[in-house]
Amino acid sequence: MKLDAAWLREAPLAPLLAALNRDGEEARVVGGAVRNTLLKLPHGDIDIATTAVPQEVLRRAEAAGFKGVPTGIDHGTVTVVIGGRPFEVTTLREDVETFGRHATVKFGRDWKRDAERRDFTMNALFLSADGMVHDFVGGLGDLEKRHVRFIGEAATRIAEDYLRILRFFRFHAHYGEGAPDAEGLRAAISARAGLDQLSRERVRMELLKLLLAPRAVPALAVMAETGLLGSVLGGVPRLASFANMAKAEVVSGLTPDAIRRLGALNVWVTEDAERLGQRLRLSNAEREALAAMSDNWWRVSPAMGEAAARELIYRIGAEHFTGRTLLAWSRAEAGAHDDAWRDLATLPQRWSAPTFPLRAADFLARGLEKGPGLGAALARSEETWIAAGFPMGRKALDEIVNQALGG
Repeated sequence: MKLDAAWLREAPLAPLLAALNRDGEEARVVGGAVRNTLLKLPHGDIDIATTAVPQEVLRRAEAAGFKGVPTGIDHGTVTVVIGGRPFEVTTLREDVETFGRHATVKFGRDWKRDAERRDFTMNALFLSADGMVHDFVGGLGDLEKRHVRFIGEAATRIAEDYLRILRFFRFHAHYGEGAPDAEGLRAAISARAGLDQLSRERVRMELLKLLLAPRAVPALAVMAETGLLGSVLGGVPRLASFANMAKAEVVSGLTPDAIRRLGALNVWVTEDAERLGQRLRLSNAEREALAAMSDNWWRVSPAMGEAAARELIYRIGAEHFTGRTLLAWSRAEAGAHDDAWRDLATLPQRWSAPTFPLRAADFLARGLEKGPGLGAALARSEETWIAAGFPMGRKALDEIVNQALGG
């Protein structure tokens, strides 16, 4: 079949394909960009497969005035940068010997054999510069049915890289419909012990992507039923809280956030946040966000009143307030369309915490000397200022200073 993709004919892709498609060599777009265009989704990053060997790709890129970077040249990959935009160009490959991720491969010229070594049928579609789609593994039919299926034997594909267990569920959550492929699911369950061999960074990357998928809830439910999700998290998943978190984000007009969703899924107390931080090797910022969510989230509710909510925003910051409030909402009896909860969660969109306006100079001017007493006076005045509702007028501030000095 032919695909009418305007981006295929536009710069900088078109001149790159032209440079690669001559003198007996051929290049085709492969993978996600083809899949997404067929699904009428944004094409995203564009990857290219070619019969040309890496050194030839570098030579042609340089001759065309592009920048070629040998980012993975031993594995056949060259990154061609055009106007600041990167394109990964990879030479066709075929497996010689497979032993996990570190399979021995050789460069080839057979498009079918290159397709057969990829993971899922919908990811192995090639697109020529003339718009022709090439399908060697039944990807078009699976894509039409929204069926995520491994190429060849699912067990074999998974044994090549156990991360494909998580990718199977992630792709199903993003692009699949109905129940997961039966063979793929059986193979994933059988090979689940292989997840322990993966680096924590790779597991983190796949899991966080999965949590943001449009159909993450049913995919996670299958993972939970089969014991896969608990193995990844190291704790009991809370699917209802996760589902409610996703709904709360939508009705609050918030961009979906993977760490918030992770907290809803598997954080109840601060120890859970610490466990996930270590287990998934989260960044410091991600660990801090989970810890802030878990800290006394059960005390947050619309009943606290706006004054208390503003105080909490001031003390922990707007982002942490949103995460903690959404976590509490996800576990409350109220539904996702509760107006009071939505107003509480969106308070940072309507009110920004001011900066404490008093400084040491305000007290030094009143005769207070530097030392521990100065710091204590500042701390007392800040608490009084918060309790008073964050006044900014000079008269109110002078009264707070006088009170802190015992006047």
